[in-house]
Amino acid sequence: MPPDHPQNIALIVAAGRGVRTGLPLPKQYQDLCGKPVLRHTLDAFLKHRSIDAVQVIIADSDLAHYEETTATLSHSSLLPPVIGGAERQHSVCRGLQAVADRAPECVLIHDGVRPFVSADVIDRLLAAMNQSYNGAIAAIPVTDTLKREGDAHIITGTLNRQGLWRAQTPQIFKYQKILKAHLQNQDKVLTDDAAVAEAAGLTVKLVDGDPHNIKLTTKDDFDLAETMLKRQSTSQIQTQTGFGFDVHRFEDGERVTLCGIHIPHTHGLAGHSDADVPLHALTDALLGAIAAGDIGSHFPPTDERWRDISSDVFVTHSCKLIRERGGAIVHVDVTIICEDPKIGPHRNAMRAHLAEMLQIPEAQVSVKATTTERLGFTGRKEGIAA
Repeated sequence: MPPDHPQNIALIVAAGRGVRTGLPLPKQYQDLCGKPVLRHTLDAFLKHRSIDAVQVIIADSDLAHYEETTATLSHSSLLPPVIGGAERQHSVCRGLQAVADRAPECVLIHDGVRPFVSADVIDRLLAAMNQSYNGAIAAIPVTDTLKREGDAHIITGTLNRQGLWRAQTPQIFKYQKILKAHLQNQDKVLTDDAAVAEAAGLTVKLVDGDPHNIKLTTKDDFDLAETMLKRQSTSQIQTQTGFGFDVHRFEDGERVTLCGIHIPHTHGLAGHSDADVPLHALTDALLGAIAAGDIGSHFPPTDERWRDISSDVFVTHSCKLIRERGGAIVHVDVTIICEDPKIGPHRNAMRAHLAEMLQIPEAQVSVKATTTERLGFTGRKEGIAA
């Protein structure tokens, strides 16, 4: 549970209807690259080291949407939702009153449909509260020329943009002061919490916002947001590689199993499982790429469950672990080292079987073969390495 008297609480305002998007759900619950918009916003605050608790204000009719959005969130800092009012200003006031028993030092008020709020912006706002200000807001200086419109969209004048800023959220305030300001100004129509603070005579500082911290209002905003998220996820991809090596000696038998393909031969391969040398090496490579130990730690040779089992099980298990960690297998390259049997006639079948197990295109699977020029144990035809 969050502390009884937290330093900083974030209020997320998500009680609006968002009719201008033309989308089927209220915009805060609309899917954005696999997650509702509100979930993106919540994640930003719940992950921040200086936010002690998060309070969401929702519409009464959206409770089912909210529960679905937060169903997989077990974060103890997320407080039960509060039902908002008819206007944003009334919703914020209800949210402020809901956390009164916790008496935070500061409260950050943020639009639920600004999913790109960054930790840097939050940090700058918190830093401003260490100075002698009652509040601070994230904002962007106006750089475009401003025109005043008359009838029939005729320009009637050019405004001086000097000193003008575009207000964003979060907006941070001393909790007791902004609560009092809201209670005093419930009969006024004010467009943001900074305006409420100004009406109460509070000093509010401007701090640098973020151009990417956009508010999703129209369908075009959602299209832009999807593009931004896809670009962001691509830039954050991390490549990890693993390497595996395995050896099995020959024994009496009539076939060997390599990459899941049964190949007639003068000998078999000795092993606890099916002794599929390249699949054992591949399993170690996959596990190594995610630092998850080796094949023996997952499938001990002393465990009778794995006796004579197909090594496909080992590879499939490793693939599952990678995907559970959010990873994707991009390419595998297997080299088989032996004098006999000849690998060439079976290469295509091996690649097809590997591609099916790994769930990747066959074009991303390489199977190669080489010899040791009759040197060493493979050169003496005592076994196979991979």
